[in-house]
Amino acid sequence: MESKDLLKEKKLKITTARIETLNILSQSENTLCAEDIYHICLKNSIDINLSTIYRTLDLFCEKEIIEKIISNDKVFSYKLKSLTHRHYLKCDICHREVEIQCPMLQIAETVEHATGFTLTEHNLKLKGICPECKNKYKK
Repeated sequence: MESKDLLKEKKLKITTARIETLNILSQSENTLCAEDIYHICLKNSIDINLSTIYRTLDLFCEKEIIEKIISNDKVFSYKLKSLTHRHYLKCDICHREVEIQCPMLQIAETVEHATGFTLTEHNLKLKGICPECKNKYKK
């Protein structure tokens, strides 16, 4: 779906900042923080204030267009929402992120069977070392 169509669907005013922010997020394989988006805008000669990007990201979270993800260093990063719930596996060395499907459905069944609890929310943080870094540091 194009950025303008998504904004119309969510009944949001179409502005350059909103379109550019959506475009940047949709083209990124990794999550991005507001400063990342700002620097991409500067590099592409797009005139948007950092405060506008923060407001835009807050609005997109409120309208459930993007997901807000908090990293270990307490920095918020963002990614377009997908249709299915997902998590991110982050390499400790190169910080590359890989999106994975949420394994909590299977875990929730096990927890419910063992304890009688019904899970209402979860927070899953996954870290490791990617294959490229593992191979690089093996030598």
